[in-house]
Amino acid sequence: MPRMSISIDGVVIREVTLAKDRTTLGRRAYNDIVVDNLAVSGEHAVLTLRGGDVQIEDLNSTNGTYVNAVAVQKRTLKDNDVIEVGGCRIHYRSRSVAPAPGVPVQVIVGNEQPSTPIPLSAAPTESGALVELGVPVLRVLAGENAGHDLPLQKVVTTVGKPGVAVAVITRRRQGYVAASVMGAVLLNGQPLGVEAIALHERDLLELGTLRLQFQRV
Repeated sequence: MPRMSISIDGVVIREVTLAKDRTTLGRRAYNDIVVDNLAVSGEHAVLTLRGGDVQIEDLNSTNGTYVNAVAVQKRTLKDNDVIEVGGCRIHYRSRSVAPAPGVPVQVIVGNEQPSTPIPLSAAPTESGALVELGVPVLRVLAGENAGHDLPLQKVVTTVGKPGVAVAVITRRRQGYVAASVMGAVLLNGQPLGVEAIALHERDLLELGTLRLQFQRV
């Protein structure tokens, strides 16, 4: 069966097998594939399975659907095509090596473990500097890069270590929210689930030995 590898920031967070005749993709919770990103429309696109072919159709989304960096309205996908919606990249494969049930999936949640660690920041900055500039950050209190700040400048920021615990921070119009992707993630000492929870000043995230504090001015 055809399958798709869904990734954010270069990290594969889910493998989805297209077993249904019609698979919807969008930001609203009732879609088969939910992409929790403000750049994605509530009902963004639909994937139609006919025979062995899969066709993607944009549902008049605000920011468009791209296949191999080209905006499309409707297109039959080919093996190794790359779909882009919002900050999410979807790698299409026409054949699945290990078929799995076609069930609804939320992109901010995944069971796959990336082969490489998820970095906290490509270029950590000295603690306090970004807060003074008014940029929301995650301050690293314990763990790798302790004493540095991770700026929350992207719509979606993934933090943690595969095989231990991973969380995703998403920027929304009302503020920032956090959700668990895998492993034991704590928010202010309480287990954080897959449902997005609003972050408040000085909220504490714990992912294994990693401790992060949300700072916002």
